[in-house]
Amino acid sequence: MDAADLAQLSDGELEELLTANIHPPRRDAEAWAAIIHPDNLPRARQLLVNIHERTASVLRRRKTERDAFRAECFARGAAGKADWFGSQAEYDAARRRTANFHQRVQRAISELGKEQRNVNRAQSIDVVNEARETLRRLSVAVQRHQAAHARDGGIAEQSDYELWQLLDCLTVPTGPDQSPTTLRTMLDIYWTDVSPITAEGEQREQAERLMRRAPAGQAAAFSGVPRARHVDNGKRLS
Repeated sequence: MDAADLAQLSDGELEELLTANIHPPRRDAEAWAAIIHPDNLPRARQLLVNIHERTASVLRRRKTERDAFRAECFARGAAGKADWFGSQAEYDAARRRTANFHQRVQRAISELGKEQRNVNRAQSIDVVNEARETLRRLSVAVQRHQAAHARDGGIAEQSDYELWQLLDCLTVPTGPDQSPTTLRTMLDIYWTDVSPITAEGEQREQAERLMRRAPAGQAAAFSGVPRARHVDNGKRLS
């Protein structure tokens, strides 16, 4: 039986399967793997909780009935007491079996709870990794946008500078101690391929550094920034 087959079982059928597999020494490995599959785990755990509650109710009811039977027996005198003590062994055996089953269900619930936490942790890691990859792609796009302005000499607006400066302001946790690391550092060290430094690349990098610090409209005042092209008429600015 695989996870898909188990998912098709009714609650009653799945309860029977769970009951047959709660005790590890008698557990069927294939059936248990289907039980703890992420798609079946929440349902299986809830059904075990239901079983646990029912057996707890049975134990309480039997104790209440036993107490009432004791009072009745002792009220009948010697004959009643004989009936009471004569039934004690059978009652104790039945109670012991139910209590053992109850404890096994409890341990199985704890086991499934641990499995659920592992699933939740793995899913959380996947979400974090996906978000980190999305942030990496966004950072690369911002870096390319800045590099294009530095290369082509296009006029940068204030919104451009604010966008570029985010690479120096926003951080992500990195390393064993989860130190905050700027997006630009992540790009320089982890997120982009390393390429040989050329004269043109060094000039562009210098221009980018100047453009990161400059307010809007002042980029062309720096000698390291290419002359900007006017956005309206395409004429060179003097």
